[in-house]
Amino acid sequence: MPKVKFIPKIRDYIKKVPVFSAKDIERLVKNKNYTHLILHKLEKSQEIFRIKKGYYSVFNDPIFSVFCFKPSYLGLYEALSLYNLWEQETNVVIITSRKVRTGIRKIFGSNVIIKKINPKLMFGFDYFKYDNFYLPVSDFEKTLLDFFYFGEYLPKEVLKKLKNKINNKKLKNYLKRYSPEFRFKFLNNFK
Repeated sequence: MPKVKFIPKIRDYIKKVPVFSAKDIERLVKNKNYTHLILHKLEKSQEIFRIKKGYYSVFNDPIFSVFCFKPSYLGLYEALSLYNLWEQETNVVIITSRKVRTGIRKIFGSNVIIKKINPKLMFGFDYFKYDNFYLPVSDFEKTLLDFFYFGEYLPKEVLKKLKNKINNKKLKNYLKRYSPEFRFKFLNNFK
């Protein structure tokens, strides 16, 4: 293992965050080459797991990959699952306004679905306690709007449960941020 003096400091730091970047470690050790060596050794010993290029975690849970695509939030079926409105097992669904490749990615052996949204529509999420961390998750109103925005299927019984959780005033305020065409279509489908 490389210089021992930095290892306790690094181990202490990485246990406190769900995801960290190579840049975070570089700030601690102040040496780019040494950072890569440390990350390589920690990954090889399976103390850390690589999520994607430059991003790592002590936890091999794909839900934490939401922090690799900031600004982003967990949405659609994943949000419903976290709110206990969806019983089936889901893939992690990350909604981001970053310019990234969309579609399915394999992270820790699981499918993670990345969807891109217009930056103007990057709102409507709260922080949801998951283990010892808080994850950005779309609220009920934004989850409903995202299902319509992305053209995703929502079973009637789940839609009914979701509608019971909706704050209509909040939903109307959210709708003002969308185009008139979207508002018209949405309101004609969800009366």
